[in-house]
Amino acid sequence: MWEEKLKVYDELVAKCQRYERKGKTVPYTSANGHMFSLFNKAGEIGIRFSKEVQKKYMEKYNTTIFKSYNSIMHGYIVITDEMLEDLDHVAELLNESFDYVMSLDPK
Repeated sequence: MWEEKLKVYDELVAKCQRYERKGKTVPYTSANGHMFSLFNKAGEIGIRFSKEVQKKYMEKYNTTIFKSYNSIMHGYIVITDEMLEDLDHVAELLNESFDYVMSLDPK
């Protein structure tokens, strides 16, 4: 199951031309010194947004805060299996997340 979900994550990131997947054991995307998506050991995808957008999307998509290695990932939401049925839409969310981290001060 983890490998299948990783293929979905790779397919998602491949739809986005401005950045690439990084990480061998912990796959992620980052830009401007900030991570903005992450694939955890439970096979879940998390995407980062501002606190306001995170709250809005948690309600809109009936999802929760993303955790990785028992740590709450502030600003991240879990991308549900239902959401993954429309990978093009999730790619739009991933691009929105990229734009968000690019608006932050570089690390």
